[in-house]
Amino acid sequence: MAGKRRGEKSSSSTTKRTKSNSSKSETQISLEQIYTSCLAETSSASSAAIRQLEAEGCIETTLWPLFLQHKSKENDDWSKATKSLLRLILARNDSTGKSNLNGPLAFMLQDNQEEASRAFSFFIAQLVQLGNENYHLIVQFLIIAYNNMTLEMQPIVRQPLLDVVGIGLWQHMPKRYRDLLIARSTAFKRRWEGKLANENEENMKESTFIPQLLSQVEEYFMVSESTDEDSDMEDEMITENESESDEHLPLIYSTLQLLIDLLSSTSTRRYLRPYLLSTNFSIKCKLSHFNQRKNDKHDQLLHALTRTLQQLECFAIEDISAAPLSEEEMNSVYHERVHILQKMCHRHYPDALSDIIYAGVGMCADEIFLRKAFARVVEDDILIDLCHRLRLVDREESEDQQVAPKRKFLEEVLVYHHALKQSETKFLSSLPLYPDERLLWNQFLVPMGNDRIQSDSTLALPRMGLQYLTFSDYLLRSFKLLRLESAYEIRNDLVDVVRRMRPARRHGYVEDVEYADEDDMWIKRRKMTQFHGWSRMGLELVDEETASPVTLVKVSPPKLGEKIPGEVLAEIVIDLKHCGDRIRQEWDSIGEFDNLFLIGVDATKMEGGPLSSLEDGEEKQVADEDDITFPRRTGIVAVRGCMVLQVRDELGNILSDPYAPRIDVDPNHKQEESFKRILKVALDPAQYAMDATGGGSPYGTKVYQTLNVVVRRQGKENNFKAILETVRGLMKGSGSVNRSIPRWLQPVLLGFGNPASASFNSQNMIKFAQRTLGVTPPDAALDYGDTFISEAHLRHSFEGKLIVDGQAEKEESEKSPRKKYRIKMEMDNESTIVASSYEFPSSISGNSIPFTPVQVKAIRSGLSPGLTMIVGPPGTGKTDVAVQIIANLYHSFPTQRTVLITHSNAALNDLFEKVMARGDIDERYCLRLGAGERDLQTETEFDFTKTGRVNHILARRAALLEEVQLISESLGISGVGERAADGSASYTCETSSYFERHHIQKRIQKFEMLTSDESFDGKVGDVFPFKKYFKLTDEEVSSLTIDGAQKLFSKLKECFQELEEYRPLELLRSQKQRIDYLLTKQVKIVAMTCTHAAIARSHLVELGFQYDNLVVEEAGQMLDIETFVPMLLQRGDLDTHSRLKRICLIGDHHQLPPVIKNMTFSQYSNFDQSLFTRLIKSGVPTIELDKQGRARAEIASLYTWRYKNLKNLDHVTTAEKFLCANPGFVNTFQMINVEDYEGRGESTPTSYFYQNKGEAEYAVALFQYMVLIGYDPSKISILTTYNGQKSLIEDIISQRCGEGTPLGGVRPGAISTVDKYQGQQNDYIILSLVRTKSVGHLRDIRRLIVAVSRSRLGLYICCRQSVFQSCHELKPVMDQLVCKSTKLELVTGEEATSLRKLDDDIPTEKKFTVEDVTALGGIVHSMQEAIVAGET
Repeated sequence: MAGKRRGEKSSSSTTKRTKSNSSKSETQISLEQIYTSCLAETSSASSAAIRQLEAEGCIETTLWPLFLQHKSKENDDWSKATKSLLRLILARNDSTGKSNLNGPLAFMLQDNQEEASRAFSFFIAQLVQLGNENYHLIVQFLIIAYNNMTLEMQPIVRQPLLDVVGIGLWQHMPKRYRDLLIARSTAFKRRWEGKLANENEENMKESTFIPQLLSQVEEYFMVSESTDEDSDMEDEMITENESESDEHLPLIYSTLQLLIDLLSSTSTRRYLRPYLLSTNFSIKCKLSHFNQRKNDKHDQLLHALTRTLQQLECFAIEDISAAPLSEEEMNSVYHERVHILQKMCHRHYPDALSDIIYAGVGMCADEIFLRKAFARVVEDDILIDLCHRLRLVDREESEDQQVAPKRKFLEEVLVYHHALKQSETKFLSSLPLYPDERLLWNQFLVPMGNDRIQSDSTLALPRMGLQYLTFSDYLLRSFKLLRLESAYEIRNDLVDVVRRMRPARRHGYVEDVEYADEDDMWIKRRKMTQFHGWSRMGLELVDEETASPVTLVKVSPPKLGEKIPGEVLAEIVIDLKHCGDRIRQEWDSIGEFDNLFLIGVDATKMEGGPLSSLEDGEEKQVADEDDITFPRRTGIVAVRGCMVLQVRDELGNILSDPYAPRIDVDPNHKQEESFKRILKVALDPAQYAMDATGGGSPYGTKVYQTLNVVVRRQGKENNFKAILETVRGLMKGSGSVNRSIPRWLQPVLLGFGNPASASFNSQNMIKFAQRTLGVTPPDAALDYGDTFISEAHLRHSFEGKLIVDGQAEKEESEKSPRKKYRIKMEMDNESTIVASSYEFPSSISGNSIPFTPVQVKAIRSGLSPGLTMIVGPPGTGKTDVAVQIIANLYHSFPTQRTVLITHSNAALNDLFEKVMARGDIDERYCLRLGAGERDLQTETEFDFTKTGRVNHILARRAALLEEVQLISESLGISGVGERAADGSASYTCETSSYFERHHIQKRIQKFEMLTSDESFDGKVGDVFPFKKYFKLTDEEVSSLTIDGAQKLFSKLKECFQELEEYRPLELLRSQKQRIDYLLTKQVKIVAMTCTHAAIARSHLVELGFQYDNLVVEEAGQMLDIETFVPMLLQRGDLDTHSRLKRICLIGDHHQLPPVIKNMTFSQYSNFDQSLFTRLIKSGVPTIELDKQGRARAEIASLYTWRYKNLKNLDHVTTAEKFLCANPGFVNTFQMINVEDYEGRGESTPTSYFYQNKGEAEYAVALFQYMVLIGYDPSKISILTTYNGQKSLIEDIISQRCGEGTPLGGVRPGAISTVDKYQGQQNDYIILSLVRTKSVGHLRDIRRLIVAVSRSRLGLYICCRQSVFQSCHELKPVMDQLVCKSTKLELVTGEEATSLRKLDDDIPTEKKFTVEDVTALGGIVHSMQEAIVAGET
């Protein structure tokens, strides 16, 4: 119905558009204005005009309505309209493409679906007819369209886009090749015949675009065929035509990128891949003259794109079914091809190709062998005939192609189709995990971090999409991007250290190193380098006269079947003598498994020179972190990573092991404190192998003699190696991935099939629940525990007929005791709900939140098997819902284990604290993994680390054994004298089990027999056997009932049951064994961050860790792979299904995505797309929480429009704090227009370091004003959208609130960027938007949503009104802000203790309008002077 209503609304809007554009002349004028003003030219002014038109919504108001009203007849205006709309869509993608869930084509969703689909089909038909001069723009558009084919967009765009790469392509395929494909596959045959039956002129237009495009690109590849005699003429010709041919490179790049994207999706590769193979396009691309120029940076990009294209053509997946192929199956495919080749050679060329005929299949599938075999063939006609018979190349094609010499082309075709390719997984397994200098400063793989990528840019980087071919494909892309992103972060840290250390060539050192022997040469080179600065994170290595700073101590031989060394160990020495105490402590905190980086700085290689400038002609210089000339300017010749294995001092004491024995020193011998540290480190074996074989440094293994600086990094950022090892390990065992992830979830994660198939109420999951042991069947009652605070709350939470304890309606008195509930949905009719109550224990606090009906639905879904997706807008109680789901799972399925995952330690601690605060979850079943536990605030004697939990259990065991001892003594079985020497209990868990069986159970049985006898007429207390232990008084004995006795028996039973759980710890003596047992057998709730999950995965799998439920909070802030890895913390079995039964992802895709520091990886590679967002885009059903309780209703209105049906909880309109106005302010929220201050608006002291002094001064002055009238400074946070502004505000706060000022020492609750503050909130927010020339990255509406949703009671925004008000995307927020005055309005004479209500009238004389920052500064200054005067 919702879709229909939207369609009806859109239809009416279309009618309005028709009326507004009723005359042809008006439409013509509007279109002509657009086309002539900004599309006819290609100047920078034209680009600015395009951006302006797009920002003003010209697509929605003018161009798209033309296509909605299109006629079938031809019209001269369509070419102009199509070009105009094409360019504006590309401009929108550059500016806001990612901020909208459905991409830059989302404007189509405003209209009726059928009308929009017809309009888009017409647009595509017009697009492919524009001609080859527009190919580059068309290809860019298609790349965008295919990558934004979300479920919501699919009804409009899917079919027209699939027609472009449909089976119609095959009509342009060589007939003999097509006949072969059809003969081999009945599925292909059936679809081809269906295509022929439905063939008409209209649906043929789209299918001709790709062939025409590739034909055009092949023309750019062509060079004249030459021989050795005229090679000089050929070189001269290529040089002359090189500049002309380079003009076509952008189209070639974008075409390759389009093909790569199409081959990366099963829906688009099915017919395209056979077509590409039939035309040998990738081979022609590889052989083109562009790919032969090794030194040109553009041709390096072309080479990388060609390699990626060929890898995807040969990817291990079946074309029709999209089933993944194992390595053995791929080998069989190539062996079959080789077998056909051998038979063809034996039949027709027994003499010329005898080497191939008699070779083994495995040898014949080797690329080197095939090249040698074909090179021995003298006659070209044999190769032509062979390719023709194999249907790889028609005779005409071999004669007509001019991309490369004929023979070279034929040999390449034969080798490409028959040589077995090395899998990408094997290739990556040989790559170093630590980046070296070649990767760190490779501008193609690790580009500039702040460089905004335009839609026409092409890079040799993988992309994260909505669909993946297999899990191997998914892991491969993730691994590459993780490696490159970590390399970028490492580069920034290394550059910062080297820049601070200021390397320079030593003056006066005149020895000539060229004539020294090799070892002396390296020593002298190192001595010629000195450092004039220092860095907290870097130190110069101790350089001994007789040894290198890095001493190799062990190089182990390769393991069986491998080519790289098994282990490479080295030692380095650092001297902390000149470090301060604090820095020395930081370096001494380095321990086992920490990662360090070794840098070789050679001053003799320094070139000096200025910073590079941006290529686009701007005056800005490139920052050191992004400057590829930085190594040359500073003399960096090598970078190598290593992992610390051991740290010891000069005496040999092992400092990295606190339990290692210490070497005694003679107390009579006075010895200076040792500051030298010897670090034993493990180098990267793959990197060492590359250096040794010439594939790494040009210095070979001598490169390790150049290393003279060691760099450490912050622990949080230094986990990259463990995460990369985990992902690479998953790639090696991709088969185990399929076993670890439930079958019902696999298609959803890969983007296939029905996206709703994993939801709890789908038929697929109902069948899964019915046939799977340990899963609640759909007709069973779910235990909601204490979800409902009363029966009235229960009845309010469900629609339909609700029967509670057999009663459809019941009046509940206020004194009715609280109960827990089990609820069953009738299978035949879900409108009938049956609930049964049971006792609520009085000893626990339990849940106190009256969940809304939507929250209850989310809890129900979380209890049910399947995938639960909960969208939680700001302030809607996401964490509370997660806590309730965890508690209900714990009580409903006591034998199952639940894993909690969050992105940050703060969120995990918050979640864990709320779980423990309930009081109904035994702390012995809870475990917190990772380093963030130290900040956990819980009321418990022991912490929740692994060691803390073991200590808690041992203490609990001792306490329970003491109880057993007391029971035994009370029964006279043992005496005080039998205790241990220290007075502890004499029992163990094992002996207490025997004691319970022989003494406790017998007495209980005897008691039950006596009291159950009908002739028993005595008092129950007289025969109760444990009166002494329970210390019952005479009165309690006389009043004891059978039920009371049973409750006391249950306490004894619980005691012995708990001791039975601890019994294995008596057999496990080491701490490690006990921790492992606790982790795999004891705990029921395990909490960790996503980073720790990636680090610990291999250890958990090795231990045999298993779990049934996964709850992920902050899912919208995690990288795709960071959410994926926690699903793989257990080993999948070959003969059983995955144990994982429930996955609950909680997040908000309308807020900011995961943080990626390199903007290129987020914009181009889509690396900042979370799994949560991807699943929503794919159409997985979600439950969106619909009531917020954080902010005032009017502040919430600034972001509620972004969500479907977000309203306010009752307390937002009734609670006292929400009814009171903000003291000292007329408005609870306000946009404050800040004009230029001291003649300046925004400024950039360094590239992309945006500051605005006027706004910073205004924000600080406003903070001072609030504090001066009595506001608690901790309740105020100052936020901004840029790091530069944050630094400026911190500096001004230090000045205005520094020592000696009236507000000395006063600081706001937080000074942060909007991005860093996501997930936090405060009562009052002062926000600075900084920019005054353009909107900047706030045009991403997700960032604005986060910014305006952080406050509870007050929001004051400092910005340039004219810039932000004109932005089309920000209109829903800005329209509300400009309704109020854009000058700050204060209420004079009011203190923070004021209880003025929101609806109270403010006397005019008390209202004061602040004109500018100077005026506000004057007010604050006067107030401070008054304070000083009062003190004196």
